[in-house]
Amino acid sequence: MNRLDRKLDALKRENRAGLVTYFAGGDPDYTTSLDLLCQLGRAGADIIELGMPFSDPVADGPILQAANIRALAGGQTLDQMMAMLREVRLRDDATPIVVMGYFNPVLHYGPARFFADVADAGADAVILVDLPLEHANVYRPQLEKAGLHLIAMTAPTSSDARMAAVLKPATGFVYHIAIAGTTGAGTPDEQVIAAAITRLRAHTDLPVAAGFGIRSVQQVRKVAAHADLVVVGSRLVDVLAKHGVAAALGEVASLASALPR
Repeated sequence: MNRLDRKLDALKRENRAGLVTYFAGGDPDYTTSLDLLCQLGRAGADIIELGMPFSDPVADGPILQAANIRALAGGQTLDQMMAMLREVRLRDDATPIVVMGYFNPVLHYGPARFFADVADAGADAVILVDLPLEHANVYRPQLEKAGLHLIAMTAPTSSDARMAAVLKPATGFVYHIAIAGTTGAGTPDEQVIAAAITRLRAHTDLPVAAGFGIRSVQQVRKVAAHADLVVVGSRLVDVLAKHGVAAALGEVASLASALPR
């Protein structure tokens, strides 16, 4: 079992939802980002979602696009991300890390090499937003060899047939996009999320995460009544950009307080 498996098992035993926190690696610079990442677990993050900066993050809204631009301007690369992961693991070897991004940089790096290197550096799973099921199957043996989960994603527009196909090979957990739009583009409706998660559970026994547009303690509490994991990204990235590391960690702690410990 990798760190993610252990955390998901612990959350199930504790009968509580977990908090997933997203930050772009290298935003606003390597040193600041590393300092933040090393403290997220202690602040209350159950799972860290670490963004791989990319020049064309088509699923992301303005806040995360700006984070990508800052990180790239600061010199963040995949090699820098590997180094960052190794440094994080020297200070926090327990909190699961899910590396999230787009497939183009991974393809350029070399998929088999990337999966092996990122796992060796300390990642537990990957989310590749623009890698469809039909192409992802080619890489599953490489991911399995590296000991990584490939996190499946579903959307409000996913049909039952598509859900069934996407979820059949899924491992780890399922990431449900709560709104039809980019990150931070709107506020998800609790009843819509509840209905979507009910549909999902008909196709999988994996834990379900809900993200996109969740920004407040009240929203976290409401979504946690239906989902196993609650993902917060744009709100945290915005606080980091405007107020710095201490404020971002404080926001993580505030959001975590909405979930029973």
